[in-house]
Amino acid sequence: MTPPTTLPGGLPEGRCLQAVTWRRLESPGTEHCELWDSTSGPLLTGTSVLVSEGLPLLVRYTVACDPDWHTREARLVLHQGGTRRTLVLQVDDHQRWWRDGRELPELRGCVDVDLSVTPSTNTLPIRRLGLEVGQARDVTAAWVRLPDLSLERLEQRYTRLSTSLFRYESDGGAFVAEVDTDVHGLITHYPPGWERVATSEG
Repeated sequence: MTPPTTLPGGLPEGRCLQAVTWRRLESPGTEHCELWDSTSGPLLTGTSVLVSEGLPLLVRYTVACDPDWHTREARLVLHQGGTRRTLVLQVDDHQRWWRDGRELPELRGCVDVDLSVTPSTNTLPIRRLGLEVGQARDVTAAWVRLPDLSLERLEQRYTRLSTSLFRYESDGGAFVAEVDTDVHGLITHYPPGWERVATSEG
């Protein structure tokens, strides 16, 4: 995979479709996220400022997709308590996942990346599936847990309840949430986790 082209200062090359700010509901935290139409496909960039295990947690991420919203690359930089860690995941045309040049066979076949600190990555399957109202689909995501950056295979299900409302289920229905979205598929309300407090068109 070819990483997304960036401009000086780290901005993607392309057009910013929308910028949003979310507020975390369960614990202190906020996020700034941007959805870009880049030269190689949709791109999400974000910065989350949270509290985890009693420590300040700062996460910066980029998720690059192909034109059909399949995850092709995810990059994270995490700062917590004076420690900086990074994670780079790449996905090839056969849905094989790679970390630091090493294949992760347990993630083979996963289509989406799901970052535990942000609601932004729910947009990926919502846009890719293009469900009609009443339709449901099962998907498999590579779940990145933070702050330890561990990786799991996570079975998920999306059901479109209305034009803007989706029911999200994971881990065999152990977790269920109804999430509201806008015309770009970005989350506006995700109880009990997040709510949007500001937005602007790119």
